[in-house]
Amino acid sequence: MLAFLPFIVLILLLVCCISVFGNATLEGASQVSLLVATGVSVLVGWLTKRLDWEKLEADITGKVANCTPSIIILLLIGAIGGTWMVSGIVPTMVYYGLQVISPQWFLVSTSVLCALVSVLIGSSWTTIATIGVALMGIGRAQGFSDGWIAGAIISGAYFGDKLSPLSDTTVLASSVSGTPLFSHIKYMLYTTVPAFAIALVIFVMAGLSFNVTQVGDISEFMEGLDNTFFISPWLLVVPILMGLMIARRWPAMVVLFLSIVMASAVALICQPERISEIAGAQQIPGFLRQYEGVVRACYDATAISTGMPMLDQLVATRGMAGMMPTIWLIICAQVFAGALTATRQIDEIMQYVFRIVKGTASLVASTVTSAVFLNITTADQFLSIILTSSMFKDQYRERGYEARLLSRSCEDGGTVTSVLIPWNTCGLTQSTVLGVATLVYLPYCFFNLLSPVVSIAVATLGWKIKQPGKKAVVCNTASS
Repeated sequence: MLAFLPFIVLILLLVCCISVFGNATLEGASQVSLLVATGVSVLVGWLTKRLDWEKLEADITGKVANCTPSIIILLLIGAIGGTWMVSGIVPTMVYYGLQVISPQWFLVSTSVLCALVSVLIGSSWTTIATIGVALMGIGRAQGFSDGWIAGAIISGAYFGDKLSPLSDTTVLASSVSGTPLFSHIKYMLYTTVPAFAIALVIFVMAGLSFNVTQVGDISEFMEGLDNTFFISPWLLVVPILMGLMIARRWPAMVVLFLSIVMASAVALICQPERISEIAGAQQIPGFLRQYEGVVRACYDATAISTGMPMLDQLVATRGMAGMMPTIWLIICAQVFAGALTATRQIDEIMQYVFRIVKGTASLVASTVTSAVFLNITTADQFLSIILTSSMFKDQYRERGYEARLLSRSCEDGGTVTSVLIPWNTCGLTQSTVLGVATLVYLPYCFFNLLSPVVSIAVATLGWKIKQPGKKAVVCNTASS
């Protein structure tokens, strides 16, 4: 039972961190908690098993080394988030997306729009804190209840966050499980699309049955985008080209790097004023000033003044520097996982779980349930994904299952349920940003609630799952 002690210490420390630091927990407090829990794990291993220090270092080093690709990709994601925003690509998508909103179709349009923006920028948090806040005001003006509006926003935002190649959770889940990024994303479609489709049907039926009071005015928001950026359908060429590269299965790092280069070129051509604004007030010659603006968009936080505080939030970016807390968290979590592996405490814990695992359905159900449980106990989706993957990776490999089944199950249980837990960092953040209590919007987050259920159902059916010694079950769909 001493194997559970590091987890108990970690949970207690995270509870204290959330109580003290609130939404800022990920900026360092969680990382310190992980290192303290690592120390407890090492101490337990030393007292009970005469821990081999060289093996401990080797396991920790190996765990951290395995995350190198994800760290590089996260840095590229930070750069692409800045360049796509400054170049006007994301503002163009938001501008045209806002035009489809109407009262009867508000809920489903909201969910689709948030999904689109989240896929483009790779962040449910940014989507909810910007366009989500705007949609809350529009929905209230139209007479919808807070729970329904927030549920539609969160469902769409986490759909995009789950599938976007720019999302840190997507990159993390694929990396820690040893799955190529785009293979992971494609495999998630078999559980994510059905869950989102059911959620959209519910939002359509709800929207058509509501009596709306008035039409929200979004013209001011669109005018702010139009006045700040050069808006044109031609800017959509970059995401289209990126989609083609993804479809042709180019390596993720190559796709992201080329997307940064293309967006930087677009920014220099179409948004020179915004580039100069980012560069600051230094008296630098023209070309060097533009160069400085593009480089800053890649690595630094940027702020563009639009005259509207809400719109300023939308167009603000974090750059590579904004990825550092996540990278720091990943490294510390891998150190913790390495200690658990070296002391074999992880094996002792998983013995209790694997007693009930008999086949594919029970294995996936145990993975999804563990991810949800860790979301509740560790109060963080990153820790949930990392720890779940670490605990189940060997079991999937020994039983002959593909790594992508593990990565998908971790996301189906870990990424989307974090926002439903009041004390989780996601639940705390989104309830604060939207001004809606977690338990108020929880019943209406249909995509988030359905994802774990659909994941287990698909595993039960064996759809597109290569079972040991068997061929994948194909149900009239394209090969994975």
